[in-house]
Amino acid sequence: MEPQANAPSESELLQIRRDKLDELTKTGVDAFGGRFDTTHQPGALKANFEENLTVSVAGRILSRREMGKATFFDLGDISGRMQCYLSKGDVGDEAYKQFNHLVDIGDFVGIEGFTFITKRGEKSIHVKKLTPLSKALRPLPDKWHGVTDKEIKYRQRYLDLISNEKSQDVFRKRIQMVAAIRNYMQERGFLEVETPMMQDVPGGAAAKPFETFFHALNQPMFLRIAPELYLKRLLVAGFTQIFELNRNFRNEGLSRRHNPEFTMLEAYWAYADFEKMADLVEGMICHLAENFCGGLKIEHKDEEGNVTKTINLARPWKRARYTDLLKSIDPKWYDYTPEERKERAKELGVEIGANFEDYEVTQHVFERLIEAKQFDPLYVTHCPKELVPLAKQNAEDDSIVDVYELVINGQEISPGYSELNNPIVQRERLEHQAGEETQKIDEEFILALEHGMPPAGGIGIGIDRLIMMLTGAESIRDVILFPQLKRKE
Repeated sequence: MEPQANAPSESELLQIRRDKLDELTKTGVDAFGGRFDTTHQPGALKANFEENLTVSVAGRILSRREMGKATFFDLGDISGRMQCYLSKGDVGDEAYKQFNHLVDIGDFVGIEGFTFITKRGEKSIHVKKLTPLSKALRPLPDKWHGVTDKEIKYRQRYLDLISNEKSQDVFRKRIQMVAAIRNYMQERGFLEVETPMMQDVPGGAAAKPFETFFHALNQPMFLRIAPELYLKRLLVAGFTQIFELNRNFRNEGLSRRHNPEFTMLEAYWAYADFEKMADLVEGMICHLAENFCGGLKIEHKDEEGNVTKTINLARPWKRARYTDLLKSIDPKWYDYTPEERKERAKELGVEIGANFEDYEVTQHVFERLIEAKQFDPLYVTHCPKELVPLAKQNAEDDSIVDVYELVINGQEISPGYSELNNPIVQRERLEHQAGEETQKIDEEFILALEHGMPPAGGIGIGIDRLIMMLTGAESIRDVILFPQLKRKE
């Protein structure tokens, strides 16, 4: 949008607001006020509107229309907005002049009055008294276009949330969904627990950790990459159903699907297996869709509101073995030698690293040609043991483990395991995973397992990716309030 001719510069706009602040102060108004008791939030009042209610409401002025002796303005916060009507006859000449000349869009005010419906049928508040609460010294984004610069949107999220109703809706839904997940688990007998975010041995996943130093203990520490090994200690202790909604940290790059700090639900159920955990997850995600997305068909739309894809969550969800899915790409896949598999992968257009082990070649083909193209829910089951060192081996084929990987919207949403509880096999697996770096083996975890851990099912759910799928967000940064960004120079 082109700037208007003779429009004030940014520095002039800032000075105008500071001048108004000075004028308010001279009239005895505290432009940065204190407590103001409210009866309603703007959005909640509008959603549950009743006429002739005496109300006290506070919020930010988001728009205004002066009409001689009366002014209409919208008051809002994260709950939504409410139209307000202010007349000179109600508040007096001086107060009315002060509001129109010294109070700006962006300022916080408190109002007292009563509800009514205008001649045009608009739900509104008739203002009898107005109190300035906080002066905004910078203007808000353009009301029609909001924050269009991605850098500003993510770095100054507060501006995005003030001006963008779609962002408000995404984060309201995220908050509600996380609360619903917690309730869903608790209603099924799971207890919520907390485990350390700083660990002396990073475990529970194969990922590069963030490092720090604990001066009081004089030892290096790591931000956790997963809470798994501590949650399993609680299975040893006698807990039978536990979960943690946790923050994890993995020092591995940024993309539209990866943020180094992320939220995960991790849960364990003694005496269950991966199939029982799959049923739990399927029910939970369908519960969220039905309660917050209007049903089991999730539409993703572009900026213009056109539907780009529809994800169908109708149950039962498809389940297929990892090997069968690879054979659907090439029926002879497992008949090839490792070198032939590398060549076949290249023929299929999958880039393979020179030092990839055979199972990594197969996994890359799976990720590029199966996972990335699967939008409706698919449980990929019975994966190679090399991929999942913490899962129980299959009783009939010890080259695979009893697991699922839930794929929706072209990405992994949740892994689920029949958990490995044999400490001897667990040590062998961890030693193989660690290679020569034996310090990566959590001896305290092995010690706990040697005291006996019941057979159990376990799950992880990437909350950020789940919210992306359910809300139609195309970037993980759109569902994280404050995504990681490079520091501005």
